[in-house]
Amino acid sequence: MILIVDDDSAVRASLALLLKQAGFRSQAVSSPGAALALIGDQSVELVLQDMNFSRNTTGEEGMALLQEIRTRRPDTPVILMTAWGSIALAVRGVRAGAFDFITKPWVNDALLQSVRTALAVAKANAGARQDRTQTREDLDRRYDFGRLIGADPRFVEILDVVGRVSATDASVLIIGESGTGKELIAEAIHRNSHRKEQPFVKVNLGGITPSLFESEMFGHRRGAFTDAHEDRAGRFQIADSGTIFLDEIGDCDLGSQVKLLRVLQDRTYEVVGSSTTRAVDVRVISATNRDLLAMVDRGEFREDLLYRLNLITVTVPPLRERPDDIPPLANHFLQHAAALYRRQGMTISEAGARWLRAESWPGNIRELNQLIQRTVLLTAADVLDRADLARAARLPGRPATRESLPPPGSMTIDEIEKAMIEKCMAHYAGNISKVADALGVSRAALYRRFEKYGIAP
Repeated sequence: MILIVDDDSAVRASLALLLKQAGFRSQAVSSPGAALALIGDQSVELVLQDMNFSRNTTGEEGMALLQEIRTRRPDTPVILMTAWGSIALAVRGVRAGAFDFITKPWVNDALLQSVRTALAVAKANAGARQDRTQTREDLDRRYDFGRLIGADPRFVEILDVVGRVSATDASVLIIGESGTGKELIAEAIHRNSHRKEQPFVKVNLGGITPSLFESEMFGHRRGAFTDAHEDRAGRFQIADSGTIFLDEIGDCDLGSQVKLLRVLQDRTYEVVGSSTTRAVDVRVISATNRDLLAMVDRGEFREDLLYRLNLITVTVPPLRERPDDIPPLANHFLQHAAALYRRQGMTISEAGARWLRAESWPGNIRELNQLIQRTVLLTAADVLDRADLARAARLPGRPATRESLPPPGSMTIDEIEKAMIEKCMAHYAGNISKVADALGVSRAALYRRFEKYGIAP
C-alpha cells in the first residue's frame, strides 16, 4: 500500500486515482499526525508526502514527518512532493533520507516511474539483507557479467549491487578513476535489465560544447539554426525505451546541467526549433572521475541534479586496491593480444605476475591492457617475464621514481598546471586523447586549458 500525505484534498484525490489506474493500492491522509498513526502498519510499502502543510509553509513540518518516518520505518522509501520554487527544501529532504522528490504540478509518467523504481529498489535491498554473502560464482549464475573480470571481495560486492539494481529503473552514478571500467559496468547494468533489447546510448558530455548541448541531446529541426540543414534526432530520442549513459557528467557546464535536470525530472524535452513537448522513457546511468560533492560545495555542480543522478552510487576501486584481480586481467588481455597478433600460447611467468601486482597502475585497467599489448609486440619469447614487462613499461617514458615537487612558493598552481600539460604534450607527442586521459580531464576541458595558458595543441 502507498500512503499519500497531503493537506490538499484535490491533490489527494488525483494521486489516489492515478495510483489506482496504475494498479497500486493507496490510502490518503491530510496531516502528519494521521500519517504517523498509520506508519506502523506493515502494509505501507511507500510514503508519498507533501513538504508544506497549511499550518507551516516553511517545510519544517514536512521535514519533521520525514525524519519520524525514517526513524520508525528506515527501510520504507519516502518520495517528497513540493513546488518547483521549493526545490532547495526537497534537496534537504533527500539529504535527510528521502528516496526521491517530485515537483508540483507533476508529470504522471515521471511520478509513476519514481514510485515503481522506489518499490523495486526497496525490494532489492530487502533481498540483499536476506541473502548470504554472494561469491563471484553465485553472481555469474544469476547475471551476465562476462566482460567484467575479477573476484576481489570489493569488486564482487560491486557486482552484487550492480546485479540487484539492474532490474530496477533507478538512476546510477558510477564513480572511479580513469581506466577503472566504468563504461563496462554501465553496459552490464543495461545488459541485465528489462531494457536489454533496447538501445544503449553512450554520450561523452566532456566532448559536447555548451552551444551544441541542446542539439546533441534533444535533437533539432531543419532550419533551427544556421548549420541545421536537416532534421536530427537527439541522444534522448535515440535512447527512448532503453538506457542513456552520460559519461564525464562532471564536465557538464551549469547551463547544460539545468537543461539536463528538466528532462530527468519530467521525462520530457523539446527539440530545438520545435515547440512540441516530447515524452521519453529512458534509464539514466552516469559516470565521473571527479568529486561531485566538492563541486557542489564550489558551486560548479547543481545539488538537485546530483540527487537525480545518484539514487544508487557505485564506487569502482582503482586497480592498485584490488591486486588479486591483476593477474586474471593480465591473462585476459594477453590472450586477446596473442590472438590479435597471432602469438597463441603465450603466458606470464610467476615473476612477471608478481611484478604486475606490485605496480601502482595510475592508468588502471586501461594502462594494464596497453602494457600487455606492447609487451606482446616487443617480446620474442612465449613467456612474458618481469624484465619483458618492465622494459615495455619504460617505453612511453614512465619514470621508475617520481620527480620531486617544486619548492613551496616557487610556482603558482596555474604555472604548475601549464608545465604539466606541456610536459604531457611532449611525452605523448601531441596526442590529445592520451594527454587528456593522463591528466584525468576531458578533451573539451583540455582545450579550454590550452586557450587559458596560450598552449598551441
